[in-house]
Amino acid sequence: MMLSDWTLWLEWFIKSLVVIFALLGGFAYLTWYERRALARIQARVGPNRAGPQGLLQPIADAVKLIFKEELTPAKADKKLFFWAPVVTMVPSIVLAAVIPWGTSFTAFGREIKLHLADVNVGVLFLMSIASIAVYGIVLAGWSSNNKYAMLGGLRSSAQMISYELTLGLSFVTAIILANSMRLREIVDAQEGMWFAVVQPVGALIFWIATLAEVNRAPFDMPEAEQELTAGYHSEYSGMKFALFFMAEYQKMIVICMIAATLYFGGYREFGFLANTIFSVDYAWTLGSTQVTNWFLGPIYLFLKVVVLLFGMIWVRASWPRVRYDRLMTFGWKILLPLSLAIAFITASGIILSDYFNSRLFFWAIPVVSILVGLFTVVMVYRELRRKADERA
Repeated sequence: MMLSDWTLWLEWFIKSLVVIFALLGGFAYLTWYERRALARIQARVGPNRAGPQGLLQPIADAVKLIFKEELTPAKADKKLFFWAPVVTMVPSIVLAAVIPWGTSFTAFGREIKLHLADVNVGVLFLMSIASIAVYGIVLAGWSSNNKYAMLGGLRSSAQMISYELTLGLSFVTAIILANSMRLREIVDAQEGMWFAVVQPVGALIFWIATLAEVNRAPFDMPEAEQELTAGYHSEYSGMKFALFFMAEYQKMIVICMIAATLYFGGYREFGFLANTIFSVDYAWTLGSTQVTNWFLGPIYLFLKVVVLLFGMIWVRASWPRVRYDRLMTFGWKILLPLSLAIAFITASGIILSDYFNSRLFFWAIPVVSILVGLFTVVMVYRELRRKADERA
């Protein structure tokens, strides 16, 4: 029993190190990936001096920030000023604990599952932890004793409240389709067909809400440099500033992992590869034992995360920052009612499909959802045209 406990703790320790170093390495090279992608989109060169193709640029930036002088405003609340970056960064790591990144394999006589914690209310855990980071941003703005920083913190809290409801309803849509709040069961329910196919509008709403959740363009109002200098981290420098930077990019990675898990099959293969030798469940016979393609799970999840991250980068390069009042209007008057309608359509389709024992109602879900989404786009366009004509 003691040996079993020891091996279990060792397994948890190793998997924790894998997750932490994957996020740290991912954060570092996501900055390089973003800068190179933005440079290509904007017809620039991008980082190319530190190492081949600029691959050592993240290391150079880290060294610069580590040795940079840290300044604390004289009238700042020094304890909260110190802890605010930590409170902002830690949730981005904790979120990754419940995300499954593969199936399982057998080693040293025990089954090793590729996740840290398989929580039966994993979706609820994600929603709870994701909203904690905003406290660090608000504390950073308040403790800096700076008007611009305080405005950035207030904007962040208002934005989080506005889009958290939409994000929650997008979670509900995936829960209804999978009939479970356990993330591994949600992934397994997408075997052969992603939820993004069944509910494309729900997946799009989730993605838009996550952009607002991580303060990415065009929803990066808490740090709008034209208005607030640098927003909530105006007074930060050195490693404290690096922690805010780290929190944003780590949360981008984790949010894309969540999106892939809820709507794009998670660690499972692409739909057309199901029941082939490229499936994560395909078993190879080696002598007297059978070995599955468990190693493909992390690869598939990685590829999906890279594509979703490029989507975030592409939006930053293409879309201008929206005005703050329009950001709030879009969240409360457009996105929230639409996400509520999408959740209702999904639930109705599932109930009617089970009641009448007909797949027709199930396949009506994406059709009706797309029609409702198009109707919303048309109504928003007409309203914008009306306001433009009134100003003219």
